[in-house]
Amino acid sequence: MPDRQLFINLPVSSLDRSVKFFKELGFEFVSELTNETAACMSISGSAFAMLVSNSRFSDFTPKIICNARERCEAIIAVSADSKEEVDALYDKAMALGASKVRDPEDHAFMYGRSFNDLDGHVWEVFWMDLPD
Repeated sequence: MPDRQLFINLPVSSLDRSVKFFKELGFEFVSELTNETAACMSISGSAFAMLVSNSRFSDFTPKIICNARERCEAIIAVSADSKEEVDALYDKAMALGASKVRDPEDHAFMYGRSFNDLDGHVWEVFWMDLPD
């Protein structure tokens, strides 16, 4: 199977506010794929989140945009290098206005914490150490 890029498209109520939130968490944006209606956030070399204004997002689907504060449309999981990095990213997100989803999950080989971003999208930050 070829190496593929992943683009997750997320509707946001305020593009500027969302970009500021994720920049404060340490994510970078691809300027060539960013404009006044959408911003391309780099998660890794081949994974991106497109933060798209609600009005622009509605151009791509005939469906009603889900209110992520009331319903869960997806859980976006992002890896970290350590349990400490999981906690640091989670704590920073909370300080920037995110809200708690549930208590931390610690399974010895895997540790994770989840938060709702400013629009209610669920993000899970996890560390995993699978045995060889």
